[in-house]
Amino acid sequence: MARPVLRTSLCDMLGIEYPVILAGMGPVAGGISGSVATAPLVAAVSNAGGLGVIGGAGFGAERLRQEINDVRARTNRPFGVDLLLPSNYMGGAAGGEIPPDPRTLVPAETRAGLRKIAEDLGIAWEEAPMDPRIGQAARRSGGMSDEQMEVVIEEKVPVFASGLGSPGPWMDRLKANGTKVLCLVGNVKNAKRVAASGADIVVAQGTEAGGHTGRVATLALVPQVVDAVAPTPVVAAGGIADGRGIAASLALGAIGVWCGTAFLVADEANQPDMQKQRVLAAGDEDTKVTRLYSGKTMRNITNPLIEAWEASGIQALPMGLQGLLIQDLVYSARKAGREDLLMNAAGQASGMLTRTRPAADILHDMVAEAAAILGGGLQARVTAVPGD
Repeated sequence: MARPVLRTSLCDMLGIEYPVILAGMGPVAGGISGSVATAPLVAAVSNAGGLGVIGGAGFGAERLRQEINDVRARTNRPFGVDLLLPSNYMGGAAGGEIPPDPRTLVPAETRAGLRKIAEDLGIAWEEAPMDPRIGQAARRSGGMSDEQMEVVIEEKVPVFASGLGSPGPWMDRLKANGTKVLCLVGNVKNAKRVAASGADIVVAQGTEAGGHTGRVATLALVPQVVDAVAPTPVVAAGGIADGRGIAASLALGAIGVWCGTAFLVADEANQPDMQKQRVLAAGDEDTKVTRLYSGKTMRNITNPLIEAWEASGIQALPMGLQGLLIQDLVYSARKAGREDLLMNAAGQASGMLTRTRPAADILHDMVAEAAAILGGGLQARVTAVPGD
């Protein structure tokens, strides 16, 4: 059967066959297995005609370099790296006086509240060994991803995506390498900010998305961002898991899509089978946005821990400090065999997914469906006809 053709200006910008970008998904399940989007998944998506993106948040600097080299060994096609560049990391404490054990920065009453939640869930509290990377990150003057950004620049990665925050401080160096820069945003204000900083593409991500997400739905957000940042091109994200979502995104004025949840259940996705099965079992109302796991709003498959946290009224700490707060709980939950309580980031599109399969099959089915829907429509911006 002939391959469908689905091209937009995004394909020309990034040197890819189809206007589909793999979200650079980071760690789940307490981070024990690293990022979801590692070299096997990234290369599979790139080889299938999309753009694979490494979830760089799950790696230290040199480990990220290894992952980049692993991708290059698996594909000669373009790929990217996604990093988190949050403001107010460690509550703005980075570069200040950080104690040898930064966990002492967590308020005692907040820790006590979380410990009470664990006890109510029948989990014996155990203190996790201190991860030295946390202290090192806290002591860096610029934030959690400075060293990883240096690797991205040194390795001249074809595409860089900021999953949180703005890469403004690195923009000139990235552009000097010929790197295309994508910035994820959840509202018009931040879209204007990253476009003004020099982003090549703005990714407008609706609240339906898994992981870190905002409050505005995709259908409302994308056209407003398209209008606000023109002529900077826009890619749509959030709730897009089949060809119907691709076609709708193009109709909204986007030039492509950024997809995560659809690939969470790919054979190559680096996450435990339990997490994949929970995504497959989820319905349209089985996710919840919470600050529990990172301090930032993050959509997850809900669980009793999330429900208890949200009901408690405990205020989340800034990113970095929140991670320090929950690491003992994550450690205790794992020791108790309660992996169901660990982070399981996923979007509302989980209810559309029914089985695990290779990433290439997921991508090709999405593209074929979109091409069939579009037919002769939107010809000014997209070709969608059967291939020869």
